[in-house]
Amino acid sequence: MPVLFDAQERLPGADLSTLSRIRIVMSVDFPPFNFTDQDGRLVGFHVDLAREICAQLKIESKCQVQALPFDELEAAVEMGEGEAVMSGVASSADLRKSFSFTRPYLLLPARFAVNKSVKLNGQSAASALAAKKVGVVTNSRHEAMLKAFFPAVAVNGFGGYEPMYEALKTGKIDAVFADGLRLPFWVAGTASANCCVMFDGPYMSDKFLGEGLSIMTVDPENKLVPAFDQALAALSRNGRLEEIYRRYFPYGLF
Repeated sequence: MPVLFDAQERLPGADLSTLSRIRIVMSVDFPPFNFTDQDGRLVGFHVDLAREICAQLKIESKCQVQALPFDELEAAVEMGEGEAVMSGVASSADLRKSFSFTRPYLLLPARFAVNKSVKLNGQSAASALAAKKVGVVTNSRHEAMLKAFFPAVAVNGFGGYEPMYEALKTGKIDAVFADGLRLPFWVAGTASANCCVMFDGPYMSDKFLGEGLSIMTVDPENKLVPAFDQALAALSRNGRLEEIYRRYFPYGLF
């Protein structure tokens, strides 16, 4: 897991004692980040991370985690029904007009997977996959990144992940280039029938993949973002962030 916080940097933090509540809202349909278990409880990477942040800031009694439909998250924070969003919302210039964001706590890279039957020359994707048929979802950010980073591959576009995975499994294409979040789960799962392996990478790009996952808030007094950043940095340094990451991403993103 890449280290996103400088071990030597000392972040200022902020005093949250005047806040009566810190409600962190998230969706229920973004596994393994946030989802409901068999007992209907909200669980996942973001749930555990939110609790660790509150514990690090010693504000557990004020912290609440609430599930909402994804399309209601922004409005909930704008209307004061929550103080922060943790649900895979990517920062953008438009969102920054209304919201504040913490530093990223997790990057979502792009990765290759190759069919085991393919003969590769070398360990670098740039050379080993030259002229090979590489699948990618059409009109996606991964397609744009693949064409920019690996112009020598033979790009094969697909309308979605499932037909692309099926083509890789059956050998109609040699490799795929896709989201590093879902691709390792598919390769390691039963649906792949042990056809394939992860190859080279990971590949990161702010231009194509964004800055990574952050906590989004409405923070007019500039208290929540500095406090959250300080807590995230501490969790990165003491290994708790890595521990939570490995709990929910046993096959790794990187």
